[in-house]
Amino acid sequence: MSSTARGRAAGDAHARGHRRGEPGRVRRAIRAHWYAWAMVAPVVVVMCALVGWPLARGIFLSLTDATEANIGRTIGVNVIPASYEFVGLENYAGILTSGVFWAKLTWTAVWTVACVALHYGLGLGLAMLLNRRLRFRSVYRVLLILPWAIPAFVAAFIWRYLYNSDYGVFNAMLGAVGLGPVGWLDDPTTARIAVIAVNVWLGVPFMMVALLGGLQGISRELYEAAEVDGAGPGQRFRHITLPGLRAVSSTVILLGTIWTFNMFPVIFLVTGGGPGSETEILVTYAFREAFTGVRNYSGSAAWGLIILGLLVLLALGYRRAAQAGEVW
Repeated sequence: MSSTARGRAAGDAHARGHRRGEPGRVRRAIRAHWYAWAMVAPVVVVMCALVGWPLARGIFLSLTDATEANIGRTIGVNVIPASYEFVGLENYAGILTSGVFWAKLTWTAVWTVACVALHYGLGLGLAMLLNRRLRFRSVYRVLLILPWAIPAFVAAFIWRYLYNSDYGVFNAMLGAVGLGPVGWLDDPTTARIAVIAVNVWLGVPFMMVALLGGLQGISRELYEAAEVDGAGPGQRFRHITLPGLRAVSSTVILLGTIWTFNMFPVIFLVTGGGPGSETEILVTYAFREAFTGVRNYSGSAAWGLIILGLLVLLALGYRRAAQAGEVW
């Protein structure tokens, strides 16, 4: 072996020995950022307790036939052991092959698309109005944000009173102009329109505030230059406003979709899923499985995990489309 080769081999051996003595990447990261890790650790522990453990328990239950009748419980001094069994993917197969799931999924998709479209359209319109110079603009902003500040369950009870067939405000207004009362929550079509209206009223303020912040981040010079070049209001909106809001829009639409897909309080408190189960969405049906009749814990857990899977797929698909520039 030549002296050059021997020197190179010795250098490589020295480097390997030096690397063995160095701490690993994880250890170096902990040493360099130990304070940040210490601050994050309590949050991680809490998240594991509040999210991780229930999720793991739900996955386990979804693979069994656990119900109120066979789950372990203690009554006084008597301990009744659990007698449920492992059934694998039987719950998932039963749900995905049932007509109930596809009917609820269809209505949930219609509900989500209608609400988010109205949230975004009305929110953008109001944001553009408030972005202009108006008298009492601050007062308008406060009034339009109020629905967002009201807890959802309080708003649901208020709207349920407004829709009441006997003494509701809406039917009183119809009676004042000589029209007959409407059973707003008694007919499937009007009940669905009613819950969409409630959710839109609750969700528009968030969209408005988020989009107003995005509008204020667009330079006025772009509009002035476009106006000098002869661009009309529609062209300025299409080529300046919408592209300028793309980052904000993609985020708020995704958040709005997830929130609306799982909007439990509006459906449960305004219509209770009725009439019948016509306004019930996936999440309210999963709740009903777990807490009404003979409580079907395994079936409800399977419904919940299917909902989670649908939302994950939706978020991944939407994010990929947003990165490709196919959505705003």
